[in-house]
Amino acid sequence: MRRSFTLFSIVVHGVAIGSVLGAQALAVGALPTSRRALMFDNFQLVKLGDIDLPAPPQAAAHHESSSSAVALNAAPTMAPNAVTPETGRENEGSTGAVVDSVEQGAGSYLETVIGQGAPPAPPPPAPHPVPTTPIRLHSGMTPPVKKVDAAPVYPAIAQSARIEGVVILEAVIDAQGRVESARILRSIPLLDQAALDAVRQWRFSAARLNGDAVPVVMTVTVNFTLHER
Repeated sequence: MRRSFTLFSIVVHGVAIGSVLGAQALAVGALPTSRRALMFDNFQLVKLGDIDLPAPPQAAAHHESSSSAVALNAAPTMAPNAVTPETGRENEGSTGAVVDSVEQGAGSYLETVIGQGAPPAPPPPAPHPVPTTPIRLHSGMTPPVKKVDAAPVYPAIAQSARIEGVVILEAVIDAQGRVESARILRSIPLLDQAALDAVRQWRFSAARLNGDAVPVVMTVTVNFTLHER
């Protein structure tokens, strides 16, 4: 059964294919024509002509003329007919009147000054005031130097108690180098009075500020040392 059906199917397909092929072979009609290549058969020559350029605007021409008038140092565009001697005032242009007025003003001022004589010289600077009250030593001053020394008298009670050390004092030295006064800054009670009596006998060279002798305040020390016998 299956084999009969296969043979029938083959026969049917063969008949269908044959019918299509026969119809194509028996078909009558005009054959298609091939495309024609593109060709330029008809063409015309074009005549080329010059185009006139537009005239420059009047504003630009005016700007160029004004610019050339202002630029005094610009190079000339045309050759001169002759060479003229230089006067030294070629580049002044419109500022010549201003320069002339300035020169005239300066000349009148000089004439006035010359007629009245030279202005007086400025006065010398005022001298620095010399301090009358004692000032502390600082940089720029010449400090006083001890000229006369007086050794302190060691108190007997301090020697018995074997007390020694350094007493620090603040002394006021006048413009002549004398000790006006002194006070204790660092105290050793049994040695303070002996230190004050010794310092009041000292003499110094005058301290100087800008070359002038001035009174000063300075710190001095008195050393007490026991010597072994």
